[in-house]
Amino acid sequence: MNSREDIDAFSPRRNPVTPLTIFLCLIMVFFCAVLVLVYAATKRANPVMLDQNGHPLTQSSGKAK
Repeated sequence: MNSREDIDAFSPRRNPVTPLTIFLCLIMVFFCAVLVLVYAATKRANPVMLDQNGHPLTQSSGKAK
């Protein structure tokens, strides 16, 4: 083997990035962004428990039966 073949034998071959790979990576980034936004929104949320008529329940110190 000559020196050129030795160099080619040890150099990694680069695969071209296909459009499908880029598309799937963009979908993954979008999904992660949605997860982060939903997490941030739930941390800021202040839920209010409603009764059957849609009125807010009063907070009582006793447990519900």
